[in-house]
Amino acid sequence: MKKGLQLLVVISVFLIFALTGCGAQSNDQVKEQQTTDETVITKSDFPVTVVDATGEELTIESSPERIVSLIPSNTEISFAIGAGEQIVGVTDWDNYPEEVTEIAKVGGLEVNSESILALQPDLVLAHTSSTGSSEQALDQLKQAGITVVVIPSATSISDVYDSIDLIGKVTGHAQSSAKIIDQMKERVEKVAEKAELISEAEKKTVWVEVQPEPEIYTTGKGTFMHEILELIGAKNAAADGEGWLKYTEEDAVLLNPDVIVVTYGYYVDKPIEKVLGRLAWQDVNAVTNKKVFAVDSDKFTRAGPRLVEGVEELAKLVYPNIYQ
Repeated sequence: MKKGLQLLVVISVFLIFALTGCGAQSNDQVKEQQTTDETVITKSDFPVTVVDATGEELTIESSPERIVSLIPSNTEISFAIGAGEQIVGVTDWDNYPEEVTEIAKVGGLEVNSESILALQPDLVLAHTSSTGSSEQALDQLKQAGITVVVIPSATSISDVYDSIDLIGKVTGHAQSSAKIIDQMKERVEKVAEKAELISEAEKKTVWVEVQPEPEIYTTGKGTFMHEILELIGAKNAAADGEGWLKYTEEDAVLLNPDVIVVTYGYYVDKPIEKVLGRLAWQDVNAVTNKKVFAVDSDKFTRAGPRLVEGVEELAKLVYPNIYQ
């Protein structure tokens, strides 16, 4: 695959995803689920009625035994709340946690209804990013009697909490999801408290690069990254724009950021060295002071529990003396 086409595919996937128990139990059974740091007891509460991203009211009569997840964020949430062993199908893009490598794949950006039907799920966790391109396939699943819950696109940390809450309810892990949300809120609040110590004069301007030249993309308002930058007490160099923005190299240099963060190290070799080696960027503060960092893009673009890890990691990179 030529480099240009490869970058186009990667950024397409990035933008879409950024905008983006061992078997069932009866209603009165108590399940023991493992969360990140401790075991908690949760009780299935069915039937449960929810409203998904399409505005449709759905009633789920019993705890689902077989679940197919159609976006990596749904999968990560499911495993985090204790529903991992109910997952029987995931997308080609799923890579976390490690267990997903052993789970059947049902396709990429477009829903493959035949692959999903073959897995005989009783619940499909879809996403608004797939409703447009795969509307017909999702309708086929519904016609086959499968419950399809469309999880809304999250563009804020608060939206992430809502997604975790919704998936917890429909999978039978409401108490576990509530526990994880509380833990995330506590960690985010600790970061916000330290950010209050940063004066306006001390705030650093950060350029977030989600795709390198020749077609440079960054992130503006209305994205996780913008909210995270504000949360840690930094300024987004591209705050004048909205969503995912394409920049020329000349315009990017004019922003003269104090810190540069790249999110594409998973497909570009030595991304930090390449940014530092750009001839046109040699007078940019971040390059002069060698404040260029590579981060795991999944932690900043997936609407799941690991987002708080991204918040903490970025805070330490931008303000190492404050977030120790």
